[in-house]
This record gives sequence, C-alpha cells and structure tokens, in this order.
Amino acid sequence: MSKLHVGIVFGGVSLEHDISLQSAKNIACVIDQNRFTIIMIFVDKKGIWHREDMTNKISFSKIRGVIFDFYQYFKYRLSSSISQCESCVLSRCFSDFEILSGLDVVFPIIHGGFGEDGSLQGLLKIKKIPFVGSGVLGSAISMDKDITKRLLHDAGLMVAPFVTLTESDEQLDFEYYADVFGLPFFVKPACQGSSIGTSKVFNRKDFCSAINLAFSLDYKVLIEAAIVGRELECAVLGNNDLRISVCGEILLDKNTFYTYQNKYQECVEIVIPAKISHDVSDKIYSVVLRAFRVLQCWGMARVDFFLTSDFRVIINEVNTLPGFAVTSMYPKLWEASGLNSKDLVTILIELALESREDDKKRIFS
Repeated sequence: MSKLHVGIVFGGVSLEHDISLQSAKNIACVIDQNRFTIIMIFVDKKGIWHREDMTNKISFSKIRGVIFDFYQYFKYRLSSSISQCESCVLSRCFSDFEILSGLDVVFPIIHGGFGEDGSLQGLLKIKKIPFVGSGVLGSAISMDKDITKRLLHDAGLMVAPFVTLTESDEQLDFEYYADVFGLPFFVKPACQGSSIGTSKVFNRKDFCSAINLAFSLDYKVLIEAAIVGRELECAVLGNNDLRISVCGEILLDKNTFYTYQNKYQECVEIVIPAKISHDVSDKIYSVVLRAFRVLQCWGMARVDFFLTSDFRVIINEVNTLPGFAVTSMYPKLWEASGLNSKDLVTILIELALESREDDKKRIFS
C-alpha cells in the first residue's frame, strides 16, 4: 500500500508562531513513517508559504527526542535558495494553491489567527483536502471567547460571568467592574490563544494597563469574573464516537494564573491524572462532551474548566487546535490515558479522512 502524503502546515502570522514550530517538530518526530510521507509547509511571519518534501532530507528516526529547530532549517534553506534566485522559494516557486498540490491530508498546526480560526480550514475545504481537527464553523466559534461563552450558556452549561466590550463602548470604569465582578477579575482579548494579552486585575492601574493591552490585540475584549476553583483540563478525540482522556490539573499560586510564559516553560506543577473521584469525573466528562458538541467541534479539542468546591464545572475555554509541543497538555493527557503520541497522530489523520467521507455524504445525499 502506498504511503499517504501528509502536509504539516505550521508557523503563521499570529503571536503563537513559535509555539506552532514546536508543535510541528514534535508531530513530525512521532508520525508513523511507514504509513505517511511528510511534506512540511511553513508559513513565515510575513504570511509567505514555503514547502519542503522531507523525504531523504532528514531522517526523523534519528532525531526523535532530539531538539531540532525547524525555523533554523527553513531559514537556512530560504537564504540559500534566495541567494541563487530572488524569485524562488526553496527550490521552486509556488502559487497559493500549488503549494497544497498532491497532498492526501493536511495536519494544520498553526495556532491562533489565520490558522485556528477557520481561515485555513476554509482554504482546505475549497481545495477539497481532508484536514485534522474542526471545520470552519467549529474553529471560528471556539476561537472567539465571546461567542463560545454565549453558546455554552444558552445550552445550559456554566461559564464565568462576563461582559464584552469594543473600543466604541464608553463604559470603561474600573469601579463599575470591580463592583460587578469583585476583585480580582480578568481582562482578555476575545480571539487570542495561549493566554496572550490576558491580565489579572487587582486595582485601577492594572485595569488601565490590561484594557490597553487587550485592545492592542483585538477589537473585542472580555471582562470576566475570576473563578475560585481547581483548574483542570481534559482532551477529546473523535468525530461521531468520542473518546475523552483523564483529567489533568494545573496547580498555581492563588495570586497568579496560567500565563503564556508558564504554559511553555514548565514552571507550573501539573498533576495527571487529577485527583478526583469517579463520580466527579463522570460529571466532568458529561459537561465536556456536551461542550464539544455544542461548539460544533470535530476530531479533537482540549477543554479547560474550573471545578469549584461545591463541584460545579465551569468551562473556561475550548481549544480546537491544541499544542503538540513537549510541554503541551493534549498529548500528555492522552499519554496518561494509554495512547502514545505516535498512535494519537495516526488516529487524528484517520479521523480527518473519515470526516471527509462524512462531508461527501452531507453534500451528495
């Protein structure tokens, strides 16, 4: 049986570019080379796409567990090819659509805007290329914290109390929000991932800085109550028949939160599996699976939530394109659930092909 050609699309123009490089590296290192031929498609910070067939270029079996910087690899390849011909990218030129030619399936791992928000998924659907993860709708919904929370709330699921602001709103009074939500509270850009631009507000000075930062990253900003409870995450896998991982717990000092820095620098304590009873786990699983369905997710997601002292499950975020870096929770949660990263990547690719067949049935039935 011939190998499937898998395009790993990574990089991108969002602020999560560097995390995407780490995710792509780890996916490439664990992917089953007996079944899949890898084509790396790198989107640089200017939004320019570059393609490299990794066959006979790098033996990934030799770099498993070894730090390998794709960015430096592509930087070298780009500089060497540009010096030969300014109009060439790597060894040849590509149009926007040519770069995706010959692919059987795509594993998109561009986190944040133009990769996780439905934009890339729309391009792949136009090209009729199966891809890992949620479709256009589920990706777009889940990327927007405002829309996510409204849909979850309307479905009877619990979210933190919040209000949404745009720059045209006049109500930016610190005392008003301190009275409504209590202190501390959070200020977040609506459509950023990895806690980028999120601030925990304790006083007026914090509030002014938080508002300015959030609006510098998005036109829409959430002000949200701080939930007192345990911070937990679990992973979902599947299309129609869903599997759910054990829960993991992030242990933080009461005055801090899960920031971009401590997510990727292993400076917080993570407990997998979390110490929770069987009955509480069942309740969590029920809520998580409902959230996955309500938000039209597909293939995979990581669901982040709070567990309060009276056992309420309050959903914080649903991430449709979770990281695959060494420190990322999604593969760690599945590893603890008995599914190694190699098999996880294989299943995700198979689910992408399965969802493509489901698309055909919906279109032509």
